[in-house]
Amino acid sequence: MDTGSAREAEPMAAVEGTAGTADGDGPVWIALPPGLLRMRRLLLVVWLGLIALAAGLLPGLLAGPAWAVFAVLPLALMAWGWVMIDRNWRSWRYAERADDLLISRGVLWREETVVPYGRMQLVEVTSGPVERHFGLASVQLHTAAAATDATIPGLDPAEAERLRDRLTELGEARSAGL
Repeated sequence: MDTGSAREAEPMAAVEGTAGTADGDGPVWIALPPGLLRMRRLLLVVWLGLIALAAGLLPGLLAGPAWAVFAVLPLALMAWGWVMIDRNWRSWRYAERADDLLISRGVLWREETVVPYGRMQLVEVTSGPVERHFGLASVQLHTAAAATDATIPGLDPAEAERLRDRLTELGEARSAGL
């Protein structure tokens, strides 16, 4: 069995500790739920499917059936995007530590953001119409330095609210000493 399908089928709690270090002294990384992957893939298929239809149908009707081959490019882009969306989704993870929150992402260029609890000014939970349809929400962290603002996309709304409440509580406790 490949790890991709196994990970997609596992509940969130089962993948929480899988990316920690072997000796247990590292952070416990939490992966994003598979709902975000499904949402992004559906958006890819809808948008590139419409583009493929337009790229094949319009030239095919106006200039002849041979010109319908232009539909192949968006379809190839869809196949490539399908794989890239999976790789990007797998790269996102976060970890709550004693003094800060870690957010890691990126396939080619790995980016790890460390947000100290005492520097957080605002923690927002947002959910657009497409995210709400898929039962997802995003947590956005605002700090005094604009460069350290961070977002965790595609969380379960209950997890997003729990994280918001915990980060707000820890932020207030840490900032009291500043």
